[in-house]
Amino acid sequence: MTPTLAEFCDAARAFLDANAERAFAGEFIWGIGSDEITVYAEKSAADEQAAVRAAQQWRAKMWESGFGWITGPLAYGGRGLDPEYERIYLDLEAGYQVPSQTMFGSSLGVVAPTILAHGSEWLKDQYLARLHRGDVLACQLLSEPEAGSDLASLSTRATADGDEWVINGQKVWSSRAHFSDIGLLLARTDFEAPKHQGITAFIYPLDTPGTDVRPLRQMTGGAEFNEVFFDGARISDRYRVGDVNAGWSVFRTSLQSERASIGSRGAGYGGSGLAGLAAPQKVVQLAQQFGLADDPVVRQDLARLYTGYRLVEWNANRRPPLAPAATKYGTARHMNWAASMIARLLGPRICADTGEWGTYAWKQLLLGACAIRIGGGTDEVMKNGVGEAVLGLPKEPR
Repeated sequence: MTPTLAEFCDAARAFLDANAERAFAGEFIWGIGSDEITVYAEKSAADEQAAVRAAQQWRAKMWESGFGWITGPLAYGGRGLDPEYERIYLDLEAGYQVPSQTMFGSSLGVVAPTILAHGSEWLKDQYLARLHRGDVLACQLLSEPEAGSDLASLSTRATADGDEWVINGQKVWSSRAHFSDIGLLLARTDFEAPKHQGITAFIYPLDTPGTDVRPLRQMTGGAEFNEVFFDGARISDRYRVGDVNAGWSVFRTSLQSERASIGSRGAGYGGSGLAGLAAPQKVVQLAQQFGLADDPVVRQDLARLYTGYRLVEWNANRRPPLAPAATKYGTARHMNWAASMIARLLGPRICADTGEWGTYAWKQLLLGACAIRIGGGTDEVMKNGVGEAVLGLPKEPR
């Protein structure tokens, strides 16, 4: 029986009260507590593993209590409820101290929706529940060094050999591949076909012999990205997603899911939520701390910061949601503008560590925000998508 919204809300609150501490909801006070502001945080390997374990334990609790896949089909372990129920849960969960769920961004925001839309029954049975329960972590094996934004130019090869595929090539910028179990892989299976028609998608187990995952150090100091090499790696045809040479349509599903998740409300469901956005009250107090709050230009910027923050928040809550390209572009544009504005307020303090609270800590936001303009499609690609899909403008000449 479908619960009423009130019944669901009561059950969700009871679950959270029993399993998590309420978040501190007091007023932010400058100089008190941590001043860490990050998009891609720098973590040691031990801290990263601890964060993964904590996130998986929390998702297991969510799953067992019926909150792990609120909108998912009943046949695969979901509850089959309307997205409004998910929004209620996320709003409630935001008031509690729960482990960060951002490591599930690719698992729940990209790979699971792709399997649900295009996977075989075996793939759905094998992975959908385990992904949402947190037992299996996933990444994307899409970008390549020579392909850039033109992903259809990829050269990683999958060669059929009986009921197996032999994979050779390289992927890059694979977020969290170093602790993922599987990846969504695109590989070229027909080098004679037009480039968009000779690609096939696979779910790739990362423990496959012939796979080498190497970390890429970011300018933030962290190493969440990786490059992945395939040298004669063999996988069964049952890991194929969709038809042979039809991988581009599979990829379009995954890309739409990723763009939507970047600007979505719930980080715990694969999106970035509002993570990384500069909270207006912190920036106002920053301006006050350095005697800039009465400057008319600064006040104008603060108003724009507040407006942009609320627009991102409201767009993430829209039902029905905005086009994924619009949501993703709006989030990336605001985050980058906010980081630049804060850098102007701080001046040299943002790049020289004086030990002063609330200054150098903003460096992580400044260095990390630019990645949001690239991941899931560049700003330029997003604007084309908005123009064509939302505004109905003619396609850009090819």
